[in-house]
Amino acid sequence: MTNVHETAFLAPGSEVDPSVVVGPFCYVGGQVRIGKGSRLGPHVTIQGRTTIGEDNHFVGQCGIGGPPQDLKYAGEESALVIGDRNIIREFVTVNIGTAKGAWITSIGSDNLLMACSHVAHDCSIEDEVVMGNNVLLAGHVRVESQSIISGGAAVNHFVTVGTLSMVGGMARVMQDVPPFMIFEGSPGRVRGVNTVGLNRRGMDPDAIRQLRDAYRRLFADESPKMLAIQELEAEGNLASETTRLLTFLRDMERGYQGRYRESLRRTEAGGEAS
Repeated sequence: MTNVHETAFLAPGSEVDPSVVVGPFCYVGGQVRIGKGSRLGPHVTIQGRTTIGEDNHFVGQCGIGGPPQDLKYAGEESALVIGDRNIIREFVTVNIGTAKGAWITSIGSDNLLMACSHVAHDCSIEDEVVMGNNVLLAGHVRVESQSIISGGAAVNHFVTVGTLSMVGGMARVMQDVPPFMIFEGSPGRVRGVNTVGLNRRGMDPDAIRQLRDAYRRLFADESPKMLAIQELEAEGNLASETTRLLTFLRDMERGYQGRYRESLRRTEAGGEAS
């Protein structure tokens, strides 16, 4: 393959499209599949059962498809799936899934993972997500489309980061981040509506005004959150974005310590969470 540097190693069994550029000192494991147009910068390691789509750019020194940093992992044949047109910067690490999760770690399309960020086992990142430098995702985290997690933020296991939300730099994220909101602090909490991001995405101004009113009643006032949710739903005429927010908050209330996905964990014999 003319696009593979002489110092790179492609293990027998790997399937790499002839158009893929493989830079110096890269390693591609025998169970790796890479679609056309992708580029691997220097010192990129891709291993495990990893399937990568088209036109992805691994800038350099990435560790992709490595085993989970989970003591319960027993070598099961779990996997990593990455979509198209992602940019994965220097020293990013992404681990495969586990049997205790969904068996798969997944990254969608058109995402930017900045330098030194980490995606742990069984995470699910949707599309058009931006993860800043040194962002750390623990296992089983879900990041919904078009959200931004700023540099140095650390996200607890089983947290959901809602669509079009904005997590501030250095935030300690211990519970779910509601969609369309700004979330920051240590421990983090909702601070306002992500108005700038919603305007950039072309959201209807009336929908944004309704979200701002919902924020005031749900987070700024001292009335119980469930009461505020019920009052908003009873008033009707809700934009789809507000309905999505209220559904998300109801799920949080059913979750464990504000993490809905953790309430979905399978229980082991004796009723203890895995």
